[in-house]
Amino acid sequence: MVDGDGDFTAEELARGRALRRAQVPWAIGGRVAGLALSLVLGFTPAGAAAVRWAGELFGGSWAAQVLAGTVLLVLLGQVLALPFTARVRRIRTRFGLVTQGWAGWLVDLLRGLLLTLALALPAALGVYALTGWSRQWWWLPAAAAAAALTVAFSFLFPLLVEPLFNRFTPMPEGELRSALLALAERDAVRVRDVLVADASRRTTALNAYVSGFGATRRIVAYDTLLTTAAPREVELVVAHELGHVKHRDVPRGTALAAVGAAAVVAVLGLLLSLRPLLDAAGVPDVADPRSLPLLAACAALLGALGGPPQAAVSRRIEARADRHALDLTRDPEQFIAMQRRLALTNVADVDPPRLLELLFASHPSTARRIAAARAWAQPG
Repeated sequence: MVDGDGDFTAEELARGRALRRAQVPWAIGGRVAGLALSLVLGFTPAGAAAVRWAGELFGGSWAAQVLAGTVLLVLLGQVLALPFTARVRRIRTRFGLVTQGWAGWLVDLLRGLLLTLALALPAALGVYALTGWSRQWWWLPAAAAAAALTVAFSFLFPLLVEPLFNRFTPMPEGELRSALLALAERDAVRVRDVLVADASRRTTALNAYVSGFGATRRIVAYDTLLTTAAPREVELVVAHELGHVKHRDVPRGTALAAVGAAAVVAVLGLLLSLRPLLDAAGVPDVADPRSLPLLAACAALLGALGGPPQAAVSRRIEARADRHALDLTRDPEQFIAMQRRLALTNVADVDPPRLLELLFASHPSTARRIAAARAWAQPG
């Protein structure tokens, strides 16, 4: 445990722990249920039968099975996750973190579903076109395509996806905008603009980030951050985000993600060549569209196994960005004040159980970040 008691009152600590205890079982339960569904459909003939049934509704052709099977698997996953995500949302509403109504939430879910299908349907068609080309070597071009698409999506996400869920407006001219641009200039990070995201229509949580590459790079601040935090605290949040740019975390992360995507496809190629797995799924070979649930199950299992290592890497990257913010601003007191404000506004458990942190946390705990800031201030 890392001591955070000196920076927070007993009531503040209790509130963060209460939110964590209320929502974590539902959040983890949703993950477990989704993985269990994937495994049942993938490692039993039930999934193959479901894909065949869905395909027959639209003529039973090869393409119908691929497309209808993909839609069916995505919809089943979404429907299963719905009560878990709705429960987490209700809990967060009770703690004052949600400002969006249920209708708006459902619209966002629909947008997310359509985006998922827009990505999944062409991918599924491409994979099964390649398995028809070669049952043995399909994964080679598929791995290359997965890597290329990962890179492309990383570039296109801020331009095409972010605007689907938030509106972005230029930050008005003023002291804060000038200070943020000066901070980026002092850090030798070129940014095109400073934008404000209308996060308040969904949440009270605070955040900021640097989005885009090269000519598209911009500082983005939640409107909730601007109306809640002091200007110097906003600068500290942005300084942290500039650390990601300075250390090229996004390009490096994109490159690693591309390599990881290619590696996952290669492993999937190996797994879907194993006769025992094909027999368990009730399909003759990987080229049969009814193997789609087996493919999805193997991918889901690999994703679950890769989660903790990815979280560990992310925590190290975030800790490095914290150090960069301290080096850039030389202001540990305001850094600690900023961490305190973020924790209180986001109702964070400042020192969660270590196992939860190791398995799921993408950032160090608030208590660890504050302790690191104090250690930075006293390097001797």
